[in-house]
Amino acid sequence: MIEIIAHNMAPIIFVSLVVFLLYGYPVSFALAANGLIFFVIGVWLAPYSNGEITLDWPLLGTMPQRLWGVLSNETLLAIPFFTFMGIILERSGMAEDLLDTIGQLFGPIRGGLAFAVILVGALLAATTGVVAASVIAMGLISLPIMLRYGYDRRTATGVIAASGTLAQIIPPSLVLIVLADQLGRSVGDMYKGALIPGMILTGMYLGYICMVAIFQPHKVPALPPEARTLGGGVTSLLVALTGGIAIGYAAHYLWYDAWGANADVLGATVATLVVYFYALADRYLAFNLLSRLAQQVIMVLIPPLALIFLVLGTIFIGLATPTEGGAMGAVGAMILAWAKGRFKFPVLQSALTATTRLSAFVMFVLIGARMFSLTFYGVNGHVWVEELLTAVPGGQYGFLLVVNLVIFVLGFFLDFFEIAFVLVPLLIAPAQTLGIDLIWLGVIIGVNLQTSFLTPPFGFALFYLRSVAAKVPYLDKVTGKKMDGIKTGEIYKGAIPFILIQVVMIFAVVFFPQMVMHYKGPVVDAATIEIKVPTLTPLGTTGGATPAPGGLPGLPGAPQLGAPNLGGPSPAENALPAPGGLPRLGAPVINP
Repeated sequence: MIEIIAHNMAPIIFVSLVVFLLYGYPVSFALAANGLIFFVIGVWLAPYSNGEITLDWPLLGTMPQRLWGVLSNETLLAIPFFTFMGIILERSGMAEDLLDTIGQLFGPIRGGLAFAVILVGALLAATTGVVAASVIAMGLISLPIMLRYGYDRRTATGVIAASGTLAQIIPPSLVLIVLADQLGRSVGDMYKGALIPGMILTGMYLGYICMVAIFQPHKVPALPPEARTLGGGVTSLLVALTGGIAIGYAAHYLWYDAWGANADVLGATVATLVVYFYALADRYLAFNLLSRLAQQVIMVLIPPLALIFLVLGTIFIGLATPTEGGAMGAVGAMILAWAKGRFKFPVLQSALTATTRLSAFVMFVLIGARMFSLTFYGVNGHVWVEELLTAVPGGQYGFLLVVNLVIFVLGFFLDFFEIAFVLVPLLIAPAQTLGIDLIWLGVIIGVNLQTSFLTPPFGFALFYLRSVAAKVPYLDKVTGKKMDGIKTGEIYKGAIPFILIQVVMIFAVVFFPQMVMHYKGPVVDAATIEIKVPTLTPLGTTGGATPAPGGLPGLPGAPQLGAPNLGGPSPAENALPAPGGLPRLGAPVINP
């Protein structure tokens, strides 16, 4: 019986961890407790395991060094930077300005407010990287407006919750940072791999709202004229956009010889600055060549786009590491908040408090995961997982199907940090055995974890929206009408179409890996590679001149080192006589 238990320690530990979590223990303490308890049991069972269990008491002495490795990880330092940046931007009112401006821009068309929420969700994802900040901001600002003008409740709540989860997959996502660290890959490569899937998923959300606007227009009505406070003026916005494109192209053409491939980035930067400062001058110097709508769109959109370039652009072109990019983003967020006059001490204090709380949570989970992994690997748990997953029929696709199902179910109960720290390291060995690129695997897991934020009953995005949506009837501040509260069931039902879209996206990333694999750059065909070996000049020649026989160039009579004797005097004739029968160096030995 003892031998059977010793042989099956790995699945027993895994099941025990699940039981601890289902009982509601904090994840970090559940991980550490399981690791310590089963470490003791493993040491006791080691003599009965036929060498399968390699735990012994001196192994605990390695824990301080393992914990120091966690605390000194510079990659994870990006988490507090991006968290701080997101909270400062959320407190600065950037989300409110973006939602109001883009809502006015798309207001005249059906579903305009929903389009605005999705686009703002993508922009917030690319600047904050924090799901909670995006969902709460849009829930507080957009949901009352959408209900005020007759939006279907399920559609309104679903689009807000789903758009907030874009922060999971669009860089600089915290999920991607953690996944890259656990998979042992570059965060920059993970960001590059996730960029196109994130953009495609945003387009799929927009396509769904477009279909609703066509076939069920009563669910997503257009804004009435009295609600469009910025008026019209899309034509002047298009003219400004066209002018910016022309300036960017001209700058690119002018500086291409000097800057090469970076000329397009420089041209886009110059064009953006010209358009932005012209919009400022047009408003404050009363040129009045741009409409009020065009001025507002340019002045509200360009600062967050500039921050996105500051963070992601410097990472993608190799000027900064993700940690350095996060630091620059935090400074940029403080500058934007100061420019809006909202960078006050209470804002800074709340941002630092929230950042410290999240960072401490991540560190405690990591410490617990280190203790758990020490025991789990000591009982050959990683071998058990590898054999289990590589034995799944279907090769790569069978492995990815099982992994996605497991992560999808775990996402109902666990936060993405716990899944990333506990499960993801166990997937590395079987994935490499099956030839799966780890960046590709990381992006698939990232999309799957995004889905877990929407799945009832424990989807975190649903909880965030529930916390800010009205639970009881209230009076609308603008119209004075009595509005019914939002039911939890309506939030759950509204998320279902977007869950299905995300599941389709998972399959798309699995079956079309090139969406991710482009991070490696252009594929080189080995058959087209041609290797040319340069012609070597013989030793002792210069410029093709032939040396005199038996001499160096220009020095007749001097010997050519290593040169064959072509009909000239023999080495013996040119060599110095060997005194006293000493051998002549380099002369052949001839046995008569």
